[in-house]
Amino acid sequence: MRIDCITLFPEMFVAMNCSIMGRAQKNGILDFRTIYLRDFAINDYGQVDDSPYGGEAGMVLRPEPLAQAIDFCEPEKNNATVILLAADGVKFTHSMAVELSLKEHLVLVCGHYKGVDERIRQSRVNLSVSVGDFVVSGGELPAMLLSDAVVRLIPGALGDAESAETDSFAKDSLPGCPVWTRPQEFEGMKVPDVLLSGHHEKIKKWRENFYINPSQS
Repeated sequence: MRIDCITLFPEMFVAMNCSIMGRAQKNGILDFRTIYLRDFAINDYGQVDDSPYGGEAGMVLRPEPLAQAIDFCEPEKNNATVILLAADGVKFTHSMAVELSLKEHLVLVCGHYKGVDERIRQSRVNLSVSVGDFVVSGGELPAMLLSDAVVRLIPGALGDAESAETDSFAKDSLPGCPVWTRPQEFEGMKVPDVLLSGHHEKIKKWRENFYINPSQS
């Protein structure tokens, strides 16, 4: 998969070189690129924003730099899915991550300031996505969250494919069950007997029933 991320702060994406995302890039599973929006500025001063029509406070990312940056990432139209990270977008979910993991090319547009000119949404963006009902300073952190959630679902990204299948929300949109490891007793608290039984069918049923009867733990 290729992911292009259009941003004013490419230095923030150093985290994408770590852990699973870093390994995915080294193994050729992920081609992650940052596109510096100011490279498409409207003047020599690096301007990419302007004040909003209507007199509201704040600044808005202009359409020209964004359009050029998106077109640079996607020279052949309809070849990529262009996603705007925005507070008013569709709520990001595990099922959306699964769907996006099947794509070959994502272009992530990191919103900033007051937002982006609405004409970019109308002419270039396929999907606006929000990672929650809160506001952060820009779309960079949401872009990294989305990328991580998507890429880890691509075959080969995780060392253990079964791990993704048993993740939270991977089944019936439910979070995963609590987990325990050694030692069997810690500060007087013990691991549930069924998990020590070695009876795989009982353990599977216990996990499936956990949210119906959490007191079983």
